Amino acid sequence: MTLLQNKTALITGAARGIGKAIALKFASEGANIAFTDLTIDESGKATEAEIAAYGVKAKGYASNASIFDEAHKTVEEVQKDFGSIDILVNNAGITRDGLMLRMTELQWDAVINVNLKSAFNFIHAVTPVMMKQKAGSIINMASVVGVSGNAGQANYSASKAGMIGLAKSVAKELGSRGIRANAIAPGFIITDMTAALPEKVREEWEKTIPLRRGGTPEDVAKVALFLASDLSGYVTGQVIHCCGGMNT
Repeated sequence: MTLLQNKTALITGAARGIGKAIALKFASEGANIAFTDLTIDESGKATEAEIAAYGVKAKGYASNASIFDEAHKTVEEVQKDFGSIDILVNNAGITRDGLMLRMTELQWDAVINVNLKSAFNFIHAVTPVMMKQKAGSIINMASVVGVSGNAGQANYSASKAGMIGLAKSVAKELGSRGIRANAIAPGFIITDMTAALPEKVREEWEKTIPLRRGGTPEDVAKVALFLASDLSGYVTGQVIHCCGGMNT
């Protein structure tokens, strides 16, 4: 028996990167996968096919996670298509970095809406589903900078700190209904975005990490698998750092 057999996971922003790695890891453990992205283009269709190759049901949904009504509509469609939603991973996120003195209101609002409001939108939408099932696992993708802060990323750090507070609050509200909520705080993870950084910058980052390497999306996916499965059945309201010891 695989860890997520007959479970359905809904993962936002999962056409690529960390979200895609989580979707593939869950699928390898038997979960059916619904995922969202702004558009389901050729890349999204390719991700859908990769997931389905594990012998599970997979479907991508074009959805702007930051819009309340779109999130609710997506959850309704997923429930209709899959029959249940057992796991929610709030992974949708963007960066709009800049020093506070120069940060615009648009930069602030964009990051807060996509990173934090989207998580509220989807949690709000799946809560009745999970309450009816009397079970569910909610995972918020936070960041080490949501704990420690980072110069030039006030908007991003605030959004990720909010993801942590949101998970902890939901854990207290919904624990009696069998619903768990946790957050993952990745550190320096090698994705398309970080791969674009100059090599010298990446080397300096790695020097600050006790394990002396950047993490991979698969590293984060393994933590997500733990939190999604019954292996963490008595774990809720927690923040798990996946950072190679960077934030200790």
